[in-house]
Amino acid sequence: MEILILLVVVIGVVAFVSNRRAQTRRREVEAAELAKVRSFAEEDVTKFGEELQRLDTDVAGRELDDATRQDYERALDEYDTAKKAVDTASRPEDIKQVTTILEDGKYAVACVRARINRQPLPQRRPPCFFNPQHGPSFEDVEWAPAGGAYRTVPVCAADAERVKAGAEPDIRKVTVDGQRVPYWQGGPAYAPWMQGYFAGFATSGLLPAFLMGSMMGGMWGGYGDGGFGDGDGGDGGDGGDGGDGGDSGDGGDGGDGGDFGGDGGDFGGGDFGGGDFGGGDFGF
Repeated sequence: MEILILLVVVIGVVAFVSNRRAQTRRREVEAAELAKVRSFAEEDVTKFGEELQRLDTDVAGRELDDATRQDYERALDEYDTAKKAVDTASRPEDIKQVTTILEDGKYAVACVRARINRQPLPQRRPPCFFNPQHGPSFEDVEWAPAGGAYRTVPVCAADAERVKAGAEPDIRKVTVDGQRVPYWQGGPAYAPWMQGYFAGFATSGLLPAFLMGSMMGGMWGGYGDGGFGDGDGGDGGDGGDGGDGGDSGDGGDGGDGGDFGGDGGDFGGGDFGGGDFGGGDFGF
């Protein structure tokens, strides 16, 4: 009987120690991932601040109407909010809030520029796929990485010109094992960063199916050097109407994209599977 009691005690101690070690390891991994993605997001906040400084120069001495002033103030407010959000982030998932704020702020800047130049307001589109720092995309182009299949991606005007000319687009990169690779090869730590920029367009009809699949499925399960692959990854569904993609009168917010429909949390009931981005076609 004493031996049995001793055995139970030993098993309990071993289980406790193993659980503590596992918890410690999870905290260490989460802390390392947070450090990586927070630094990445801080770069975005800094770049946005520099963009606002250039905007300050552009609007200096101009008499702004109410709509332009509102967009301008919104951009400034979003910058302050993004700085606070990145400073207070305690988990990698918190970075999604930072990039969601930046996406809105960049659209507000685009609206200000359009208004002061007496141009039509830009459509509320997903950020540039190659580098969301570039702001809202201008059009969709066909592009493929070396050795990969072609896919349609939303890009800014400058990158659209590069792709059409056969040049390399300005791709946002991260450091993995001492090498600079495209952000989509950065691993799952960068998933919240990507979601903040793109997930709001999940029901807009403007997000490519492969990008939808990457967010809905097994997002960035690891690193790799593959291409777009040949699979379809599903059509991404329609998930409702998600707003009208922009307000021609006041810059609007283009609809909030909802909660991506269905049950199962923010991204719905698993309607999109592994997709082209997360299920192997981008090297994962």
